[in-house]
This record gives sequence, structure tokens and C-alpha cells, in this order.
Amino acid sequence: MFRDEATIEVIAGKGGDGLVSFRREKYEAHGGPDGGDGGDGGDVILKADTQITSLLRVGRAFRYAAKGGGPGGPRKRTGARGKHVVIEVPVGTQIFEAKHGNLLRDLSEDGMELVVAKGGRGGKGNPRFASSIIQVPRKATKGIVGEERRIKLELKLFAQVGLLGFPNAGKSTFLSRVTQAKPKIADYPFTTLVPQVGIAALPDYRTLVIADLPGLIEGAAEGHGLGYRFLKHVERCKVLLHLVDISTMADRDPVEAWRALEDELMQASPELHARRRLVVASKHFEDDESEERLQELKVAVEAAGQEILPISSVLGLGLNEVLGRALELVDGDPKAF
Repeated sequence: MFRDEATIEVIAGKGGDGLVSFRREKYEAHGGPDGGDGGDGGDVILKADTQITSLLRVGRAFRYAAKGGGPGGPRKRTGARGKHVVIEVPVGTQIFEAKHGNLLRDLSEDGMELVVAKGGRGGKGNPRFASSIIQVPRKATKGIVGEERRIKLELKLFAQVGLLGFPNAGKSTFLSRVTQAKPKIADYPFTTLVPQVGIAALPDYRTLVIADLPGLIEGAAEGHGLGYRFLKHVERCKVLLHLVDISTMADRDPVEAWRALEDELMQASPELHARRRLVVASKHFEDDESEERLQELKVAVEAAGQEILPISSVLGLGLNEVLGRALELVDGDPKAF
């Protein structure tokens, strides 16, 4: 299962108490102070890991608490430090302070860490209070309580290319043909219920990370349908591939479908609408009328200053051309529309 949001409580460990203790030695008042400091409490740490793909496991626990530090011991022995709690989250997880919504950090790279709750400092043992005047200190301090806070986690997938389109536009089939991803494929709407990510291998050891997002519907900008919930994942994509079904089995006219999704993008985010985009005419070559429908769509798309390329994922036609052009756009091709 996929989950892209979670709110959890994190509690760092309390510092251990310092100790009042004296050595048992001759010629020294009470043997001399030798109480150790308490150990520091453990931290709660979030760490980005590419092997983690969802916040599902993190969100199930709700509360994470690190261990407290150990008390100081005799002979100036410092107490053991409390064990840290490390929470592994997907790369692309944003961490917010839940109460005020302040962004604490964006874990955008594998291995990045953030201490979200700092362990309390250990208390001081009585040797810390010895002086020429006070040679027999009977004072030690308690450990400090660790930080405690509620944080909200939001995952935004990291992909170079995002696939957009209405249900049954052919996104899942395309992803399954160009990557090793295994999305669900069927001839009914909303076979993709959660984002799917795959890596396409290109010549010269280049790769493209591609995300297939659930199909949008009209009214998505107002929160209707499944697609709106996952539009935030597109925000990190450098390039968008807008798939339009041009077969005679399509639910709607290709030009109408293309314009409808363009409108949804504009309403959802003008910045997203301005993102580099390539229109992909899917299911081409699969029936006699697809070429005519392609030309009609091409006139509309190019009039709007966008590019269009045809493919047939089932037949394996046009896929390399689309991937090559997508890579050029990701690299910042100055000839982009």
C-alpha cells in the first residue's frame, strides 16, 4: 500500500542524573568527590532511504520515543548515552512542524538526516561543583528532559518525468514497456490508484526516472477524483508527458481530452502548467483511423506551441523517440517549445 502523508509524535530521551559520590581514600575529606555525569538522552532522527517508497510503515506507529541516558556512576563514570531512534523515510519526504506548519527540512537525497527531537543533556556529578572553598560538594544536577514535538511528513516523489493523462490514456502500459515497473493494467478506469515509479535505461548509461500518476478527471483542480491528491508529486518532475488516447476506442475525442487536461493543469497550478511538456499520442498504429486523429490533435497541439510524438506501447513503436526527446527536455534542451 502507498501512503504519502503521516503525522507522528517524537520524544527524545531524558538526560541521566548526575551522581553525588565520594572516594574512600585516606587524607582526603570524605575521600574526595567522584560522582559521574549523567549520559545524554537519545535523539529521534529521520533518515532518507531510497529503499523506502511509502510513509505507510512510519505512520502506523504514531509515537516514537528514544531511550534516556544512564545515571552517572562512582569514580567519575559518565552514564551511558541513550540509544537514538532512527526513522527511515522515502527520499523526497518533507518534514513540517505540525502545529504551525513550518518546513523543517526537505530530505531530497539518499542518506540525508534531520534530528527532529534532540536528547536532553545529562546532569552534572558533584566533582563539577568542587572548588577551593567547597571541597566536599554534595550537589549534583538532574538530567534535562528531551525535546518533544509533533511533526507532519509529506512525501513528494522524485522523478524526472511525470506521466499525466485521463484514465485509460495508456500511461501504465507505457511505463511497463520502458521500465521494469509492473503497474496494474486493465481496460477500465482507475487501474492506477497510487503513483508508480520506474527507471528507463537509455544509451550511454543514461537513465530516466518516470512516475505514473493516477488518472485525472475533469474537476480535479477542485479536488474531484483520484488524480488531484497526487498532483503534488508532479511538482518535482522536470518534464511532463501528457498521454492522449487517439484510438477509436478512446472515451472522448483526442483534441477535447487534451484541452480538458490542459485546463485542469492551469487551474491546479499555473507554475505546473508552464512546466516543459511533451504530448504523447498513445495507441497510434493500432487502428485505421488513428493517423487521421493524430493529425487533428497535432494541429491543435502545435498551435499551442507544444510538441507531439506518436507511440504504440503495445506494438513497441515510437517509445525510443519519446524517451530520447524526454531526456533532451530534462537536460534543458534550448530548442524546447
